[in-house]
Amino acid sequence: MRYSVPVPPLASMLALAASFPQRVIPPGVILLEEGRRTGVLYVLEGGTVEILKAGVPITSVSQPGSVFGEVSILLDHPHIATVRVTVESRFREICDPMPFLRAHPDAALHVSVLLAQRLSAVTAYLVDLKRQHEDRRDHLARVDDVLANLLHLQSRPKAGFPPAPSSV
Repeated sequence: MRYSVPVPPLASMLALAASFPQRVIPPGVILLEEGRRTGVLYVLEGGTVEILKAGVPITSVSQPGSVFGEVSILLDHPHIATVRVTVESRFREICDPMPFLRAHPDAALHVSVLLAQRLSAVTAYLVDLKRQHEDRRDHLARVDDVLANLLHLQSRPKAGFPPAPSSV
């Protein structure tokens, strides 16, 4: 049986963030820097940003309602990528995002769906990579290990979160 979770539209993320301060950022400014911590969640209202990993451009994002900084916030570690503004952009800046996410289940669901979509895309890519290189004996042969670790990763609860229910 398939379950369908209604995903809040990006517009609802914009509405939920509307009461937070707006920042207008000019082109060229680094909004979030890989390896640093800000503790801030940004919601894009308009404009375009570029996502970079280790200085390599990965993608551009211009969809209003897109969020940035969520991985760092949820895992309590430095940003995993750099976000650079490419055209003048407007953001809502949420400086204490954990209470915001707890108080707004639609915002938390929006972030959860976003992260699940990314995980699905990465997993599909790794499976494709594994199929293409299954006869190799070099570092590409380790894709099995990466997939196993990725799909079965369980972590300790972060401070402020209740422990996951144990299965018997």
